[in-house]
Amino acid sequence: MALNNSYDARLVQQETAVGAGIQVLLLALLGTAIGMGPAGWLTGLAFAIATWAVLSRALHRSRLRSFGAANRVTLGRAILVGGVTALVADSFQDSPPVTLFVGLTAVALILDGVDGKVARRTGTSTPLGARFDMEVDAFLILVLSVYVSMAMGPWVLLIGGMRYVFVAAARVWPWLNAALPPSTARKTVAALQGVLLLVAGANLLPHLVNVGVAALALGLLMWSFGRDVLWLWRTSRVRPAGTEQRVRELVAG
Repeated sequence: MALNNSYDARLVQQETAVGAGIQVLLLALLGTAIGMGPAGWLTGLAFAIATWAVLSRALHRSRLRSFGAANRVTLGRAILVGGVTALVADSFQDSPPVTLFVGLTAVALILDGVDGKVARRTGTSTPLGARFDMEVDAFLILVLSVYVSMAMGPWVLLIGGMRYVFVAAARVWPWLNAALPPSTARKTVAALQGVLLLVAGANLLPHLVNVGVAALALGLLMWSFGRDVLWLWRTSRVRPAGTEQRVRELVAG
């Protein structure tokens, strides 16, 4: 984030409050457009409150002097994800308009590639920004997997739940918390999850094709997670004396 000479929590926290207000406005627009029921409203409001509370606490702990352009883009994505979440919750009673569902989700997915570029171009990359971006991505995938699972079965929930299972497992096996080497394949698979789930959820293709698309997403994700877990396990077995050299060999291999 851009650094000022002093830290003013109010200036940073105001941005999260504005984001929560815009989220409520989006819910109001969706409610007017489709007559959203109580489930959609309550879920959307819960998402807005939770996002505001968690982000405000994280900003306070990190003491960022400016919210920053990249985080504003991510916050905009989070607002769109909140709208998608409300639509999915409402879909348990009535299916949302395909154009509206696809439109909100597609914009959120497109903006996923914008916030990182903004952060790098402005030199404002921070651990908080990266974590914020990752959590928004993960939650969108979870919501989309819930939506697709209503038509294809609970197995699709593995796509959205895998990352959270990994986080839970890391509490039991600390070696899963080790840093992973950069991987274009991992980033590509992660980016494809939202696209493939959106294609399957839009229901514009024959059912068997949609099932195949969702299965492809799950297969790619299992391969990516499996490869990373194997790398972490192999690295954790390296003896301390040769750790650095062995890690370089594993990355190269």
